[in-house]
Amino acid sequence: MTISLSDFLGQMLSNPPLLITVLLTLGVILVNGWTDAPNAIATCVSTRSMSPRAAIGMAAVFNFLGVLVMTLINSTVAETIYNMVDFGGDSHEALVALCAALFAIVTWATAAWRFGIPTSESHALIAGISGAAIALHGGFSGINGGEWMKVIYGLVLSTLLGFAMGWITVKITGCICKGMDRRKTTRFFRGAQVCGGAAMAFMHGAQDGQKFMGVFLLGIFLANGQANVTEFSVPLWLMVLCSAVMALGTSIGGYRIIKAVGMDMVKLEKYQGFSADAAAAGCLLISSVTGIPVSTTHTKTTAIMGVGAAKRLSCVNWGVVKEMVLTWVLTFPGCGLIGFLMARLFMWIF
Repeated sequence: MTISLSDFLGQMLSNPPLLITVLLTLGVILVNGWTDAPNAIATCVSTRSMSPRAAIGMAAVFNFLGVLVMTLINSTVAETIYNMVDFGGDSHEALVALCAALFAIVTWATAAWRFGIPTSESHALIAGISGAAIALHGGFSGINGGEWMKVIYGLVLSTLLGFAMGWITVKITGCICKGMDRRKTTRFFRGAQVCGGAAMAFMHGAQDGQKFMGVFLLGIFLANGQANVTEFSVPLWLMVLCSAVMALGTSIGGYRIIKAVGMDMVKLEKYQGFSADAAAAGCLLISSVTGIPVSTTHTKTTAIMGVGAAKRLSCVNWGVVKEMVLTWVLTFPGCGLIGFLMARLFMWIF
């Protein structure tokens, strides 16, 4: 099942619940661009390979390409998020619960951004809609355990594989360039950093764009009283809309996260920044092709940690890492609880 742009606009103008759902979903996508997408370009900005404005423009283009190309090739990530929880039954109550979950995600992400901490919007999304589904069903019957296990696999994969690939990639890069003219390699890696940032932005769109499109379509179906849609296709206009709003979010508030990830955690040279981008993009490609939803934040930041640790452990600012990890640990219970409480409150009010 799919929906055309003209039908969508007509329904949105005549259906107030759908309008509210769309605004909340776009708010979540905006916050994702605000707090999550800057991770993709943090290294190429911090190593001065690109200016922040040019990097944001590049991220906007490659986020869209990532959404478009990967959705056409393999939309499994979007389907996993869509099927993770059961919002079937009463479509009105389900829509109210979904809106509550989206509100919870925006609240959590904005609070994290206020302190410059790169939280994972992927896991905030998963936790928020899961908490709302538990409130909707009055128990865990609304949770699809099989799809949830993919998230757990993704959490482990994005953390361990990101760190390991960062460590290995920078070691290989160092061995290849050993004995070469430093000025020539610096010029080469300045260009390579741009390519690495583009690859990361592409893979961010491939992963996170699909997640939010799955939720967007869920909201549209529920607003139209269709609580049991099991098959769908993602329309092109939705890909364009999601990537544009994500790019807008990055341009508004991305520098705080760029500073925390690319400057405060590890001081990177250009070859190290390239290694981190190549490692993280490779990890995200593996995850997207296999349909496992992973966190782009976890993947990129752990790849940077691995690059820094490959030189020596003291190169990593473990105080910043501690703050990030604490936020990651608290995301599931924190955002899940907020989603649960907001869903209860919204269903009582509406």
